[in-house]
Amino acid sequence: MLQISSTTFRSILILQTKFIGDIVLASALSKNLQLEYPGARIVFLCEARLANFVIAHGIASDVVTFRRARMRGSPLERGSELYAMVRKLRSFRFDLTIDLTDSKTSRIIAGLVNAKTRVGFDPPERPLRWLERQPANLPAKPFGFGERHYLYRYLSPLEALGVDLRVRAPFIRPLPLETARALALLSKHHLRRNAFIAVHAGASFRGRRWQPERFAAAIDEISRETGLDFVLVGGPDERKPAEQIVARTVSPVVDLVGALSLETLLALLKQARLFLGNESGPMHMAAAAGTPVVGLFGLTSPTSWGPVGVPSIALQPAMPCDCVASDLCRWPDPSKACCVWRLEVEPVVAAVREILSRTQMDVKHAI
Repeated sequence: MLQISSTTFRSILILQTKFIGDIVLASALSKNLQLEYPGARIVFLCEARLANFVIAHGIASDVVTFRRARMRGSPLERGSELYAMVRKLRSFRFDLTIDLTDSKTSRIIAGLVNAKTRVGFDPPERPLRWLERQPANLPAKPFGFGERHYLYRYLSPLEALGVDLRVRAPFIRPLPLETARALALLSKHHLRRNAFIAVHAGASFRGRRWQPERFAAAIDEISRETGLDFVLVGGPDERKPAEQIVARTVSPVVDLVGALSLETLLALLKQARLFLGNESGPMHMAAAAGTPVVGLFGLTSPTSWGPVGVPSIALQPAMPCDCVASDLCRWPDPSKACCVWRLEVEPVVAAVREILSRTQMDVKHAI
C-alpha cells in the first residue's frame, strides 16, 4: 500500500463529473482538504454549466470542464472532448487525484493524468470488467468513517489519506451580490425573508416528480394554516410541472422556474423558511444553505441520499412498492422508478407542520 503519512499535497484534482447535488456533497471533501493542506491548489473536473458555481463559492480554486452532450455524442465527439480534457488536466501536474465519480471514463482520466497518489474506491461501485483497470494506488472504502450516507462516500478519501474529518456536512455561503439579487426578487414579488416556502417540483425523470396536483393541494393547505407564501424554483426544463401547479393552486404562487442561476438560487433558498421538494440537487443546495428541508423520495433511499446538516424530514412510501406505473418504471433503477407517486398529501403537510414547529425558535432568533 502507498505510504502517505507525511505527504503534503500541493496540487489536487477531484473528479466529480456528476450533478449539482453531488457537487454540493463533494464540497465537504474539498473544505476538509483546504483545512488540511492550506495553500494547495484544488481543481474540480466538472460539467461546464457547474463551473461558475464551484469557483464562485470557493469549492475549488480552478476547474476543468467538459460538455456532457459531447461526451454522450458520436465517437469522434467523445474522443475530442476527452482529449482536450486530459490535455488540460495534465498541464496542472497534479500530485494527488481523487476519483469520486468512480466510472469507467473517470478511471481512464485518472490513469492518463497519472498523479503520484491516486485515490479510488475499493471495491468500485460497479465491478470492473475484464478489460478495465483500476489506476488508483490508494484505496478508499465505499463509505468512510463508519457511516452509510452518500456524503460519507465522498468523504471516504479523507480516511484513506489519514486526514481528520473536521467538516461533516456541506455549508455553502451565498455570495453577497447574489443575496442582493435574491432580496430584490423578494421585494419585487412582495415576499418577506423567512416567510415563504421554496418548492421544487422538478426532476430529471417524470417518475421522480411528485404529482403537480398533490403539490398544489399541499401548498393550498399549508398556506391556509400558516399564511406563508410559496415560490416555485427549478431549471428551464422543469417549466411544465410548475405551470401545472400554478394552474391548480388557489393560493398565489410565485413562479421563478427557469429564471435563476444556480448562484442566485442558492441565495434565494437561504432566505426561505423551508424547502419542500423532490429528492434533487436543489434539495441538497437548500440544506447546504442552512434551510430546513422536507424531501420527497421514491425508490432512492433517504438513508443514503437524505438532506444533511439541517432540521429535515425525508418522506418515502412504504416498501416494497405496490407499483403504480409498471409501464413507465424501470426498477431497480431509483432514477427511473415512480414510487414517489404513492405519497399522499396529508403526510407531506404533516411533515411541513412538524419542521415549522421544530424550527420556530430558530426563526425568532434569526429575525
